[in-house]
Amino acid sequence: MAMDGLKLEQRHGKARVRVGRAWRQPNGVSHFAEWNVSIGLLSDCLPAYTHGDNSDIVATDTMKNTVYAKAKESEQPLSVEDFAILLGKHFTSFYPQVTAAIVSIVEKPWERIHIDGQPHDHGFKLGSEKHTTEVTVKKSGALQVISGIEGLAVLKTTQSGFEKFIRDKYTVLPETRERMLATEVTASWRYAFGARESIPAKQLYFTEKYAEVKKVLVDTFFGPVKGGVYSPSVQSTLYDMAKAVLVRVPEVSQVQLKMPNIHFLPVNLPSKDNPVIVKFEDDVYLPTDEPHGTIQATLSRIQSKM
Repeated sequence: MAMDGLKLEQRHGKARVRVGRAWRQPNGVSHFAEWNVSIGLLSDCLPAYTHGDNSDIVATDTMKNTVYAKAKESEQPLSVEDFAILLGKHFTSFYPQVTAAIVSIVEKPWERIHIDGQPHDHGFKLGSEKHTTEVTVKKSGALQVISGIEGLAVLKTTQSGFEKFIRDKYTVLPETRERMLATEVTASWRYAFGARESIPAKQLYFTEKYAEVKKVLVDTFFGPVKGGVYSPSVQSTLYDMAKAVLVRVPEVSQVQLKMPNIHFLPVNLPSKDNPVIVKFEDDVYLPTDEPHGTIQATLSRIQSKM
């Protein structure tokens, strides 16, 4: 928006709207989801900024109430992506002045409990990693869907090393072909869908894709059950993981991974009287989380220009 030789870029919304939704089936089986929803609206509301005229403003309290209303209207279990698309479509179609809606959701990892190997009808426990999404819906019908994982903590005790890096007068880190590799993966991936009509009409489609991408990431990090796979660096493993997603999940057009290198330091304990209280033999470590290495990258398909 331009006025008086100035350019204004703005949006407004509601953040951290928490909602839990239970779906109870006639056979006694329940489904449950807990979401933390944030909404941002891009709208033609320049007078609100320049003249104090709020007549084109959608109140953020209204946005909050809409989350609960749309959750109520969702009669069948749905993915965080589908709920975000539902909200985005509502805001861009119901309000003439809203040109685009950006809806971000973090799903709390409630998992169905199993007792004696059998799934419980209505019991759930809290898991670890979180399913996330950010959906942008435009009034034209165009959309962008990004899904992700937060807090995917993985560790392997061997088959990792770090060698032949730059050494200078400040370098004290020894080279090694045997070390612990641990990280907490934050992943996001963008789907190639450009409109709602291009998304497969299948219930919980995005939930299935989330599980598929997660499995690819985990399987690539660890390698085969027997022997695993050697990692020459976090960078190399990150690239292999991102590439595997693009190869095995054709609906994904871009993958971003953040993988901090969480260190487990070798423990050697000497003393004046006993030089070897504890001698490190790839067995006793000091776990640390600060400071840690930060490694991140984005891998995308190169679009043909034919």
